[in-house]
Amino acid sequence: MCLLSLGAVANGIKLKGEMTQGSLIRGEVPAGSQLWLNENPVRVSEEGYFAFGFGRDAELTQKLKWQNAQGVLQEKNFTLTKRTYVEQKIEGVASKYVSPPESVLSRIRQDNQQIGVARANNASRLDFTQDFIWPAAGPISGVYGSRRVFNGVPKRPHFGVDVAGPTGTPVFAPADGIVTLWVPDMYYSGGTMIIDHGFGVSSTFLHLSKGHVESGTQVKQGDLVAEIGATGRVTGAHLDWRINWFKERLDPALLVPKR
Repeated sequence: MCLLSLGAVANGIKLKGEMTQGSLIRGEVPAGSQLWLNENPVRVSEEGYFAFGFGRDAELTQKLKWQNAQGVLQEKNFTLTKRTYVEQKIEGVASKYVSPPESVLSRIRQDNQQIGVARANNASRLDFTQDFIWPAAGPISGVYGSRRVFNGVPKRPHFGVDVAGPTGTPVFAPADGIVTLWVPDMYYSGGTMIIDHGFGVSSTFLHLSKGHVESGTQVKQGDLVAEIGATGRVTGAHLDWRINWFKERLDPALLVPKR
């Protein structure tokens, strides 16, 4: 991960992260400062920490503006690096997951609503400032942003990173946080867990075979939280790990050492 500092001393702001589509950016300004991204306010903690993210297809031209407690206002325009995404063709997916029957649509809507509520959390936690670790061991079998084709039918892009492993492989918390969702049998994602890292930053784990913690549990980085499985829409056992900043779907691989 690159550390980008926009005049850390003179301008009073530090940014950590890759300036590219799909990236989570974390930073610090002097206590009492305000911050805006493209004129939209970004929450800043009492200590001056903040986070924001750029989605898969984010506009390349961005503007950051900040004002310290003395009223000094500064701004910076910057350009994100454009990413290219591969196409991933997946065969052997059960037809009910490619074109779900009418009878399960209400269940899918309920699943999405639960996930949306959990990802909307704006808790006053600073866990997102940690250096994240990989939540599971295993080869990478799917990457963020790839255009997915199931049984020849084009579907939405993939918004996580897939770690292949046999059912029962341990899944660990990539950073401190609080579990805000654990559902063992969602339609598409099977066993689904969300950990809130604060200020809108959350980890989501999909296709789990087992959860070791319940909603409301405080976890520390490295704690055992779940096990890899083959639940939901899958063709084999793996962990689908996702990072969100509220509704922005980000690339977890940009937060951890490259494999």
